[in-house]
Amino acid sequence: MGGATASTASSPASPARPRVPLSALALLVLIFNIPAAAGAPAPAHIANATGGQEATLPVPGAAQPPSPAIGLRVLRLLDTTRRIRLANGRSEPRTLVTYVRYPALGAQGATDVPGAPAANAGGPYPLVVFGHGFAVTPRIYAHLLQSLTRAGYVVATPVFPLANANAPGGPDESDLVNQPTDMSFVISRLLAASSTARGPLSGLIDAAHIAVAGQSDGAMTALAVAYSRRFRDPRVGAAVIMSGAEMSGAGGFSFSRGAPPLLATQGTSDTVNEPRFTYQFFKAARAPKYLLRLLGAGHLPPYTRQQPQLAIVERVTLAFLDGYLKRRPESLRRLVPLGTVSGVASIVAAP
Repeated sequence: MGGATASTASSPASPARPRVPLSALALLVLIFNIPAAAGAPAPAHIANATGGQEATLPVPGAAQPPSPAIGLRVLRLLDTTRRIRLANGRSEPRTLVTYVRYPALGAQGATDVPGAPAANAGGPYPLVVFGHGFAVTPRIYAHLLQSLTRAGYVVATPVFPLANANAPGGPDESDLVNQPTDMSFVISRLLAASSTARGPLSGLIDAAHIAVAGQSDGAMTALAVAYSRRFRDPRVGAAVIMSGAEMSGAGGFSFSRGAPPLLATQGTSDTVNEPRFTYQFFKAARAPKYLLRLLGAGHLPPYTRQQPQLAIVERVTLAFLDGYLKRRPESLRRLVPLGTVSGVASIVAAP
């Protein structure tokens, strides 16, 4: 189902069309300044572990610290080395429309300002590439993505060409196996844009600190980029997997020593990507790893609109990213208390 109300992410066994090999990466062809279209019970060792004192949720209406401006650029990234086949039989180069949010100059709290000048003085910023779920668009995750940007990250969200809600001929989930290469392609193009001497993204991204994240099929995509034998991208230094699972066609997964730190988030009443799939890869992963369980939550709402779950996801994700991308140990010390809320959320930590 499309829109902002549901996601129909695949199970790990969803069929996948053979991936077209990627050779040389194509160049960034255009930069537009346009606005955004902006369960199963846990194992005992998970169910009973909260690992720390409970956090206090923010009081609605209470004074909040000033929010920096958020700039928005929409990039049309063309990969001429790979093609997609449309429902009418035609093929065309694989195009990834990518929404890039970044800390910007401007009025405090201004959000998604098209083409706003970047706040370069605070950079370079770590990069987070986020994958959306099946049959939706990145727009429904706007609150989560804006929260990451306000905290000092460049956040890029590609629209997967055949899996989004507006795909020609309707969303095609068999294209899932091609999405990990899409995510790596976006990383390459953004790093290239940041490394240029001039341009709107010049000097904006810290190439040494990159995370992948995603929800549902986007989480499966990010998991493959971070840990699969076929798609592993060594530039990735952390992974945030929201209601995900291991992807078939990824050549298996290797959670070897030195793999990126993992934050897995799972609604315990998710009937789309069931909790057992998250528990499976979380158990296989090596430390450092964290599992945020959203008690009684479903598949999509905790990442788009459901409160207080969305606020918990945002603050735990930021503590995790700040700890491992910005190297702030104090953030990791706060992670467990932030994710421990009686009757709402619990967390397992293996730092």
